[in-house]
This record gives sequence, structure tokens and C-alpha cells, in this order.
Amino acid sequence: MHNFLPKQYYFIDQFDKKNIDKLKINTGIIYRNYTKKLDIKLILELKFYCKKRKLKFFISNNFKIAHQLKLDGAYIPSFNINFRHLNYQTRSNFIIIGSAHNIKEIRIKELQKTNLIFISSIFKKNKNYLGINKFSNIKKITNTKVIALGGVSKKNIKKLRLLNCFGFAGISYFK
Repeated sequence: MHNFLPKQYYFIDQFDKKNIDKLKINTGIIYRNYTKKLDIKLILELKFYCKKRKLKFFISNNFKIAHQLKLDGAYIPSFNINFRHLNYQTRSNFIIIGSAHNIKEIRIKELQKTNLIFISSIFKKNKNYLGINKFSNIKKITNTKVIALGGVSKKNIKKLRLLNCFGFAGISYFK
């Protein structure tokens, strides 16, 4: 299926070489741009920079652009519940990632045929807060690989090993 799925994912809103240069090889970069018009030139610049640094590059909530620009994959946020992307014939190494906060959303991501599911929030105490026990229970209901998301820091990274999740994602961890 996939030669390599990254175990670390970094969400970015802008192209900042300084932060990207700190990342380990084979980390996934997810570019999310929910506020502005999509800048194709910037996306291509990010794609080539990530390729040079041996990082996987994904775009959030725009499957069509990810497919057309031959990116490594696409990220489907939890609020996106459409199935239009299933109409596209993709390359065998194209990765589809989704995020979920509860069992219903996990089932939707499975129907969307995602390769990985980000489950949040494991540590960050917000409206989607799960904690370790709920996260562990929710993780058990899916056979899809699970990535921990939300509040991961250098202090609590060791706790993730107890959960036996495939990897983790974040913003502040990488800054």
C-alpha cells in the first residue's frame, strides 16, 4: 500500500523555513489555509521545499488541489463529511488523512477511506478533550492507524507510548 507513513505531523498556516528546517526527516507537513484564497504558487514552493528536505506534504480540506499538484496526500478535517474525493482515481502512494473527535466522526472517516485518523484532543483541555482513558477506548473501535492530536508536548510525549498509537501531530510541539 504505502511505502512510508510519517509518524509525526506538523500543522502549518504559513511557510516558515525556520520551523520546517528543525523537523526530522520523514515528518508530515499539513498546510491548512481556511481564511485566505489558496495560493498555488506558495503550495508548489512548499511542495518542492518539503521534497528537498525529505518531508511529506499534505494540504488540508482541498483534495482536488492535492491530487492535481501531485502532493503526497490530503488532510480531511473532522468538519468535512463529504465523499466527493472518492470519485478521483489516485496514485497508489497518495495518503488520505482525516481527523475525528468522537465515534461518529471516526465512522465517517472510515467511510471516507482515510489511511490515518487523527483523534483529538488527547492532552489539550478544550471542548474536544478526551484524556488518556477516553482516547484509548475510542482508539480501540477502529482498525485504521491512529495519530494522537492535541496538546502533545515534550513533557507528555512519553505517555503516548503507553497508548500504542501510530504517531502524533501538533503545532506547539514543533516550534
